[in-house]
Amino acid sequence: MGSGKSSVGKLTARALGFQFFDTDQAIVERAGRPISSIFETDGEAAFRALETEVIASLGHLHRCVISTGGGAVLSERNRELLRALGFVVCLTASDEVLFERVARNTKRPLLQTENPRATLSKLIGERNALYSETAHWTLDTTTVPQSGAVEALTAAAKEAFAWKRTP
Repeated sequence: MGSGKSSVGKLTARALGFQFFDTDQAIVERAGRPISSIFETDGEAAFRALETEVIASLGHLHRCVISTGGGAVLSERNRELLRALGFVVCLTASDEVLFERVARNTKRPLLQTENPRATLSKLIGERNALYSETAHWTLDTTTVPQSGAVEALTAAAKEAFAWKRTP
């Protein structure tokens, strides 16, 4: 949440000549309503079930950058599916920077608490090991400008896919 998955993902897809797919957007389209409404009406478990359905449906995609919600790694099935899909990247940042990036966004249901900063820190603490377990490569975006993140990610993807530079 706030690491740059969507913004860096879109730009990286463009740099690689890939398509971009956002699982949260697909969930909204499938449900016909915003994520906050799914959480409010049906609960987080229903949202997570939709998330798994969407991720499981992505095997047909090729040459695609996929952005998932930060909680996708909570499901062991999702972690397995993501690793099977290809090169998994984890974008991170310090708790303070992540909070600065998401503080004004009222569309994040998990942060609609009395103390969103503490909630975010708790979520990060609960998920860090799962991010590490799932990712093939990690980039800390705390001090890296968006363009630098795209450049680093593009280079890492090319290396992961063993693309050779032509002279």
